[in-house]
Amino acid sequence: MTLNDEDGPVPPFPTISALHAAYASGLGPREVLAETYQRLAAIDDPGIFLTLLPEAETFAAAAALGPFDPTEKPLWGVPFAVKDNLDVAGLPTTAACADFAFVPSETAPCVARLLAAGAILIGKTNLDQFATGLVGLRTPHPAPRNALNADLVPGGSSSGSAVAVAHGLVAFALGTDTAGSGRVPAGLNNVVGLKPSLGSVSSRGLLPACRTLDTVSVFAGTVADADRVFRIMAAYDAADPYSRDLPVPTQPPGLPPGLRVGMPDAASLRFGGDPLSEAAFVAGLDDLATLTGRPDAVDLAPMFAIAALLYDGPWVAERYQAVRPLIERSPQALHPTTRAVIGRATAFTAADAFAGLYRLAELRRAADAVWEHIDVLVVPTYPRPVACAELEVDPIGPNSELGTYTNFVNLLDLCALAVPGRFRTDGLPAGLTLIAPRGRDGLLAALGARLHAAAGVPIGASGEPVPAPEAGPASAGPDEIELAVIGAHLSGLPLNRELTGLGARFLRTGATRPDYRLYALPGGPPRRPGLLRVAAGAGANIAAEVWALSPAAFGRFVAAIPAPLGIGTLHLADGTSPKGFLVEAEGIASGTDITRYGGWRRYLAVQSDGADRPTAVERQFLHVA
Repeated sequence: MTLNDEDGPVPPFPTISALHAAYASGLGPREVLAETYQRLAAIDDPGIFLTLLPEAETFAAAAALGPFDPTEKPLWGVPFAVKDNLDVAGLPTTAACADFAFVPSETAPCVARLLAAGAILIGKTNLDQFATGLVGLRTPHPAPRNALNADLVPGGSSSGSAVAVAHGLVAFALGTDTAGSGRVPAGLNNVVGLKPSLGSVSSRGLLPACRTLDTVSVFAGTVADADRVFRIMAAYDAADPYSRDLPVPTQPPGLPPGLRVGMPDAASLRFGGDPLSEAAFVAGLDDLATLTGRPDAVDLAPMFAIAALLYDGPWVAERYQAVRPLIERSPQALHPTTRAVIGRATAFTAADAFAGLYRLAELRRAADAVWEHIDVLVVPTYPRPVACAELEVDPIGPNSELGTYTNFVNLLDLCALAVPGRFRTDGLPAGLTLIAPRGRDGLLAALGARLHAAAGVPIGASGEPVPAPEAGPASAGPDEIELAVIGAHLSGLPLNRELTGLGARFLRTGATRPDYRLYALPGGPPRRPGLLRVAAGAGANIAAEVWALSPAAFGRFVAAIPAPLGIGTLHLADGTSPKGFLVEAEGIASGTDITRYGGWRRYLAVQSDGADRPTAVERQFLHVA
């Protein structure tokens, strides 16, 4: 901790909460920025930044913020960095290639939103040239040193951003992620790496690697900070053809009951023959088990086959297209390994591109089936840490190995969050990555924050402990609608994905007032119950879950509800009155009164042989025999 005589301590690691607490106590951002430059000088790593703003310019930016106001500017006074393939007006964009460099006149919208929120830019960070690589050494500049062990690769392609965060030079940094560039460096430097749902953050002003797969990512010391930055950046951009109008996810206050987690089965676990990495992953699973129970084994063979398409298939032609004028005019301008990787695109034809799309569609069908059985997949962030010396012998193989658990994610339109796990017994970093379908970023943040805290490791290279997880709000925000569900939409049951697919977030469990009766309705699959309001006290407390949806998502959800079900106002025992499922009185004529069970989940779990026995799918969700 560095002390400032007038204003008090500069936080040893600049989390957003720690900085804002210090500012509220009288510390000024000028002192924090001065400390940043002092730390950078002490680290003496010329490979972290490709462009570093003069200290005086950052002081001027801090002075322009006005009085401390984290409500109006939620990133007030927070130092950050961006990867040098993102545009910042007036600063060169080089992608680690001097012959490509240009000075943009506009700032990428994602960066502009952070600046508008009060963040202070320190500089632009080093990368594997043209964001092609996972090692962090494919740069004509000095490569950043791994923040924990200089013998290890720092990871790429967003190497400088991860290292800057790990050293506490900045609270967060932007990277990009096409094949794992926002996750592998995070794991290797013991920080958090958030890869959002594709299209949730504008990619305008980003030099493409694979334009159809690129996403802007976030490195931070904690999940809370990464999630906060992501939610500030996330916005639909009509000028970006790959932007999507997705709900901006908010962390749920807790983990949904019945959360189903999967892990690679024995045939899918790959550690490169390194028993210490395998042991570290098992230790991480032990931490996870305290939060969600033991994960179920999942066959990742379809996902691995999809991952192979990224570099061994025609998608490498997207990388060629991104730098086509340069590589055709001056191929010697590229790093030799980068040129070799991208140059493979010339071997593919337009017909190969379509063959690749057909193959992806086939494999995606098999890979998507995994999400019928689990909500979240946990994998090692990488099989094992890679030493720099290995790249001198083989510049390609170790890079490919690092992408084992990352390359398939964007091709399958998934979101992911890399969090530090327990260190290996030799002190080297290990990491866990949580993966889920598009739009479930908030759920990953809730689980990831708890998993990170459970690992008991420090933040980055700082030695500072990870703060306790910050729970999301337990009630709907001003732009959300609360919805109570009592049947097949409960977490872990077959129709819950209709909620999560709309960006709904879990709020709380509860029960109705004793003014409702529950009926098992005929039909299905899936089977559904109906909730009927009766006279006060003439029913029972029926178990419910409350979720929050945006108004648009709520409208789409309600429009799909079949008769005899509908939406009305439910009165819960906690005094709240969310919207919720009700059944028409006529609809229960051929139904079975199951009120005595107190809820749909309990009813399914206790059924014996006969027509009302839970289906095989329901038994799987309920974990009953």
